[in-house]
Amino acid sequence: MLNTILRVLGFALVLGGIILLGWKSFQNTGTVPQGVPAAKKKSFKKPALILVLLGALSIIASLAFTIIPTGYTGVRVTFGQVEQRTLNNGINFQIPLIQEIVLVNNKQQDIKFNDNAISSETSERNTVNFRGITVTYQINPEKSAWIFANVTNYEAGLVSESLVASAIKTTSKTLSPNDCTNRSIIEPKAKDNIQKSLDEKYGPDVVYVNKVVINDAAFDSEYDEKIAKKQQAQIDYETQQIENKKNIEKAEADAAVMKTQAQAKAEAKVIAAQAEADSNKLISDSIDENVLRNKYYEIWDGKLPATIVGADAAASILINAMPTNNSTSGSGSSSVTPTPAPTPTPTPAPES
Repeated sequence: MLNTILRVLGFALVLGGIILLGWKSFQNTGTVPQGVPAAKKKSFKKPALILVLLGALSIIASLAFTIIPTGYTGVRVTFGQVEQRTLNNGINFQIPLIQEIVLVNNKQQDIKFNDNAISSETSERNTVNFRGITVTYQINPEKSAWIFANVTNYEAGLVSESLVASAIKTTSKTLSPNDCTNRSIIEPKAKDNIQKSLDEKYGPDVVYVNKVVINDAAFDSEYDEKIAKKQQAQIDYETQQIENKKNIEKAEADAAVMKTQAQAKAEAKVIAAQAEADSNKLISDSIDENVLRNKYYEIWDGKLPATIVGADAAASILINAMPTNNSTSGSGSSSVTPTPAPTPTPTPAPES
């Protein structure tokens, strides 16, 4: 910017001096008036010469330096010879009309390939076409002088379409059809292959590939139909798996409920049995000789027992004589009254 200002100013001063000099010369072409010295005539040229001199100095000064902005580096060229040293940002001086400083863009740059489709194949030999490819790259600032000296038309041809197409074809042939259409898979791999190709062409650390974008990857119609059927089959399979999982979970839930109910019933039976056992134990512990004697008296009908076995009559087993009825069948029926049994005499218990 400063160079431009100085050049414009210099040309303006030179032009002004020339115009002033011409104007004064035109005025002095006539006869010199009487009484005006001849030396006075020469003094009109001095301001014009000063303007021309200042303009020339301004133009020369604008050619004596170059300001390199941020994001760029400079390459100094002397009589067509490129210096190996790269110039950094700021003011850099040069010899006017002998040296020239050329700017090299070191910012991230996008190169787009939208006109032609790149036709390739997958690992399964399916034809796939890639379109809308954008490669973002950056020139290493330390290699600016080498790029300028060795690459023809580096601004447009540094990353060529043929190089990008070759790298993408190499990438797609290693991927399945699903991966070729998955941008998160193919784009990083394509970036690595493009970087590898640039390193082989220019050497390492000359050009950096920052990103690769592939907007579209399409197969032929026949393959699209196969993919659609495969995807539908996958969806059906996943749906069936979900249904099976639901059925299994329901069966497991029903089994758990039945198991819980069975456990509850078993626990209830155990509790009832335990209660009954505790009750029986309580009854058994509460029965003694007096209780048995009272029970005996409660059910005794007042008749003496037919037989007493044992030394203790109160605690012995009572055996009652049961009368028997005999009946005779024939042309007629008659009942016979049984003969009463003699009353036995109780045998006293022996004294101990």
